[in-house]
Formats: sequence, structure tokens, C-alpha cells
Amino acid sequence: MTKNYHQPVDAAEVPRFAGQATFMRLPAAVSAEDLDIALVGIPWDGGTTNRAGARHGPREVRSMTSLMRRAHHVSGVVPFAVANIADVGDLSVNPINLLDGLGRIEKGMAKILAAGALPLSVGGDHLTTLPVLRALRKSKGQALGMIHFDAHSDTNDTYFGDNPYTHGTPFRRAIEEGVLDPKRVVQIGIRGSVYDPGEHEWARAQGIRIIYMEEFVRRGAVNVMEEARNIVGGSLTYVTFDIDSIDPSMAPGTGTPEIGGFTTREAQEMVRLLPGVNIVGADVVEVAPPFDIGNMTALAGATIMFELLCVIADMIAKRRIG
Repeated sequence: MTKNYHQPVDAAEVPRFAGQATFMRLPAAVSAEDLDIALVGIPWDGGTTNRAGARHGPREVRSMTSLMRRAHHVSGVVPFAVANIADVGDLSVNPINLLDGLGRIEKGMAKILAAGALPLSVGGDHLTTLPVLRALRKSKGQALGMIHFDAHSDTNDTYFGDNPYTHGTPFRRAIEEGVLDPKRVVQIGIRGSVYDPGEHEWARAQGIRIIYMEEFVRRGAVNVMEEARNIVGGSLTYVTFDIDSIDPSMAPGTGTPEIGGFTTREAQEMVRLLPGVNIVGADVVEVAPPFDIGNMTALAGATIMFELLCVIADMIAKRRIG
């Protein structure tokens, strides 16, 4: 059954530091046709408000995914044996025109969805998630739920006057546009100083469940993720993982670091608790290589990407036999 599925380059034949850099060392595909899962880069950080550099994230994460092996050591899932997966390259972006950049990302993602593939992308700053969600909303015909790992709520309104589009505003825009159902959105790991004590009141008023880092520490991953799964229920759900949810001691290469975050082990545990969620797409964002140390943030991003890939591939495989 798996003979026609794309397979990673064998490290026993081509060393992991050699050959073309693609996500998970999979073939580079020209389109998402015949794929179950499309791995895609979004090298764009036009919404960054402080330290730019996430536009370089997809390239470095691609390199670090060469360190991922075939099988998950806990679940036993071999994603490449149960789903057809390939790297479909980077979406077209515009580094000097924000609105055109958003439009290009949405158009590129729409093509992937029209081909029938589930997208797993690497950004890019967190504003890249908005056009992805827009494309999914149009493709699926309904508002989505979302499980969101982040240090920041990203539900601010405007920046520098009336600019509505930054990496701090995507989920406010998505709710206003009917792309997200706020009552089926949970944000996990939120922390750090804010501009105003009431900064998160708008999000709460819409029905978003915000789980601050302090609550996560008290309750633990198993309890928190049980609630997250209950919030999204069986609805179509997007999973977005901002690398700054991880403590900067383990992921320093990001634009807006906040101390007191998840350990990489906690992050892995939470993603491993996603089975049962009806995932229609996922991303890893805000890896900014110019601020990285020894590629450790890119490695964290690559590893979380592999964790998500295993969950999604297993979900697809179970639907085939169920």
C-alpha cells in the first residue's frame, strides 16, 4: 500500500548533511496533487513589529528536519508509511507590500487545498496564519476552531495608528471576518508584560479561552490538553504553534521572546495529546534564524513540525480504515 508514497532520502545512502534541503528529506513536488499532506514554507515576516527575521525560518527549519528519522519513538507512527507527503516548496510572497503578501499567501494556500492536501506550513511571522485561515474558511465553508500555542494572544486591534495587520493582530481579524469561531478557540502559554491591563478583555469577551502560562504550570499538560480537546470538540480545527511559546533558553531565535515559557519536552507532550482533534491544517511560526544560537530554535521548530506530522498522518490513516 505504501509503495507509491513519497519516502525520505535514506541517510544510509546520502548523509543527512548532503543533498537537496527539503522538509523531512522528502521529494520536492511541483504541486500538491495526489498528496495527503503538503509541507510548505511561507518565508514572509511583513507583519513583524520588532525583530524581523522569520522570513528565513522555512529555509533553516528545512535544514534541521534532516535530523528527523522515519518513526516516532513513542507512538510508533511512521508518517511516510501511512500518508503521501512531500515538500511543495514556498508560497509566493511580497516582502515590500503587506496586503499583496497576504493575498499571495491566501492564493497559494487555496491551490494546495483545491488539490485535496492538508497543509502543514512553516512561517514566517504569525500574520502568515491569517491568509491560511482565510483560504481554509473558503475551502471548508465554515468557521474553524483553533488550538493556539503562544506567548501572545495576537488579538490586538491596530498598530501605529490604524494599521490592522501585524503579527499581533491575526486572530482578531480572523474572528471579525468569521474565519474563526472564538468559542472554539483556546490559547495556551500566554504570558509576559502587556501594554494595558485590559489587553486581553476583547478576546475573552468573544469567548476565547486563554490559558496563561501560570495556569498551565499548576495544571500540567494532560489536564490542559483535555480541556483544549473539549473546547474544539469534533469541529474543523487549525493548530498553530508559535515557537516563542517555548522558553527562550531553548528557543532564542524568535522575534518576540518571553521568559518563563514551555520546555521543549512540555511542547512535545502537548502536541502528542492532540489525537482526537479534527485537524484541517497546522503551522509552526516565528522561527527567526538571525537570532538563533547553534540552530537550536530551528531544531525545535523542525521537531514540533515532525510531532504534528505524526499526529496528522495517523489521523488520516485511521480515517482510511475507519
